[in-house]
Amino acid sequence: MWHASYIQTYLERDIRTIRQVGNLRQYQHFLQLLAARSSELLNLTDISRDLGIAVNTAKAWLSTLESTFQAIVLYPYFANIGKRLVKTPKVYFTDTGTLCYLAGLKDPAHAGSGPMGGAIMETAVLAEILKTLTHRGMGPRICFWRTAAGKEVDFLMETGGKLVPIKAKLSATPRLAMAASIRELRRDMADAVLPGYVVHPGDVRLALGEGVTAVGLGEV
Repeated sequence: MWHASYIQTYLERDIRTIRQVGNLRQYQHFLQLLAARSSELLNLTDISRDLGIAVNTAKAWLSTLESTFQAIVLYPYFANIGKRLVKTPKVYFTDTGTLCYLAGLKDPAHAGSGPMGGAIMETAVLAEILKTLTHRGMGPRICFWRTAAGKEVDFLMETGGKLVPIKAKLSATPRLAMAASIRELRRDMADAVLPGYVVHPGDVRLALGEGVTAVGLGEV
């Protein structure tokens, strides 16, 4: 009920003070479609086609979500490392409660074990990173790394000219395989990358090979 009221207030008051949205029901459907794609590569053309709106309208609506701190768009890291990297951005909601409400997830067990479990975990990790950086007075300079072959590091946090790689995993049992993409990134970019972390929902802290440590979400 709280989230339903929050979304209604957001739609009827906040949105209309920033941008003239003619069809609020259609805009809410846009929020729901975007929530279903949280943590995925963003394809506004597909979303626009599903809603029957212009791509520029979808872009304007997404910009409104960013300016009202409802969503964040992450862009890929570009580096000349001899691989063709994905150039499409990814989108996340900034709050897991809002994300679950818009995705129609009401039961915690279903949310955690269902098809969106990984996306919810990624969203939670990103939210904690953003809060930590903001409270330290640091600009949230975050991007991601993904190759055309599908190797991906969820978040790259820039600090002191270096990159800290972070991978979110839903399993609370850390394994060496979880750190494979971070190890590959560190091999490709060598001195530009600092030791990285695999963040999981448990409380185990464990080394996953050289330069990678598994930590619980509570440590982020």
